[in-house]
Amino acid sequence: MPAYWLFLIVLAIAAVGFVLGRMRALQSAKGDSRALHSLKGYYGWNVALKVLIPALLVLVVWQLAYPLYTNATVAGLIPEASVNDGSSADLVLAEVRRTANGLEAAVASGQIADTQARDTLADPVAMTDSLRSAGQIVTSELTTPILNAAQHYRAMGETGALIRTVVVLLVAFGGLFWGLSDSYKDFRARNTVEQTVKYLLIAAASIAILTTLGIVLSLIGNTIRFFNLYPASEFFGSLTWQPSFGGGSELGIWPLLWGTLYISFVALLVAVPIGLFAAVYLSEYASPKLRAFAKPALEVLAGIPTIVYGLFALLTIGPLLISVFGPDGAGWMTGTRSVMTAGIAMGIMLIPFVSSLSDDIINAVPQAMRDGSYGLGATKSETVKQVVLPAALPGIVGAVLLAASRAIGETMIVVLGAGAAARLSLNPLEAMTTVTTRIVSQLTGDADFASPEALVAFALGMTLFVLTLGLNVFALYIVRTYREQYD
Repeated sequence: MPAYWLFLIVLAIAAVGFVLGRMRALQSAKGDSRALHSLKGYYGWNVALKVLIPALLVLVVWQLAYPLYTNATVAGLIPEASVNDGSSADLVLAEVRRTANGLEAAVASGQIADTQARDTLADPVAMTDSLRSAGQIVTSELTTPILNAAQHYRAMGETGALIRTVVVLLVAFGGLFWGLSDSYKDFRARNTVEQTVKYLLIAAASIAILTTLGIVLSLIGNTIRFFNLYPASEFFGSLTWQPSFGGGSELGIWPLLWGTLYISFVALLVAVPIGLFAAVYLSEYASPKLRAFAKPALEVLAGIPTIVYGLFALLTIGPLLISVFGPDGAGWMTGTRSVMTAGIAMGIMLIPFVSSLSDDIINAVPQAMRDGSYGLGATKSETVKQVVLPAALPGIVGAVLLAASRAIGETMIVVLGAGAAARLSLNPLEAMTTVTTRIVSQLTGDADFASPEALVAFALGMTLFVLTLGLNVFALYIVRTYREQYD
């Protein structure tokens, strides 16, 4: 049974338990709800929660743990002779999983008989042809050990699904009977439900931390796998990015990192002056009516999808730049995709980030500081330049750093506006690429997720994560220090 059907069945059992819990509590009070310790709804929720929480917890743990057990078991069935030179056990196991999924899909579509898919004596060459004819991905000719391991993997998946269904339903019905046994008039249902909800809220608050931890562990694990297949010295020491899934790849990060930082720098050159000047005008010079209209209108830019900015860069900014710097102009630009094209579009996208944060920070400067400056005879412009901006500078720097981390992680604008050329160049009118676009490129298509060319995406992601995390931590430190000073 698929997991989503099992989830719906558990929800149905919980709903039935809710109704039965209320009814049983009222029956114990002989129909007089005033004799109940808690409101009758609490008795229903007590049963529903005792059904849902244990059953869904078992389902989640099973979904996470059983694949690990299956992979470990099947990996032990693969003989060392099946791991060829230039390959690894992970690559072979990935081929086993792909074959097992192909067998399952082919059987489900009726293109391969179930008995044929389970036949351990089946000809691997014929099975390879059958799977390819069924439209399944098989990267190489199957061997008998790989085919048998895939059949075992598929059988374990079917057995695991059956056991999962039985265990989850037993836990759900056990929770149902447990909750119903507590549905009597003197049971403190309200206390139990509110305590349970408290723990659920604590768990929900912990999701952000656990998610971050999971992301970091996933990146670290796959990055280590990559460096086991590709030397870290070449990854950080090479100035060439030239992946080839056929072998002979050069996976140096520096061309990508340079493109990322260069495009982000151009974006900040556009966003910081415009955003900062807009914030100063809105906070110090604009009338309340104009501010009430202009600030929301400026922040609308933040709600525009990045793909729209990418199209704007490709269809408007690029042709505009090439009309000035292209063959008919200065002759410095050969195509519409360039660092300038993506940087200008990304800078426009970042304007509301800089302006909104800077505006809030400038408004947080105490009015007494302005009044003191005016009292000494300073004009408004002198007050802004010599009092307000120096006082708000730490917070403005934090806003700029947050915008920089947003620029470094951008993908769609770069894909459409900057091109895909990995190069080290100072010319802003040339096409370049970034870390994020290469991550997308390496993880799309029919790439084997156990190959160095696919795993390099995790090493790139880890590098980008460390870079943006450092910027965010530094920015938050500056902003918090400023707020402690002026709040």
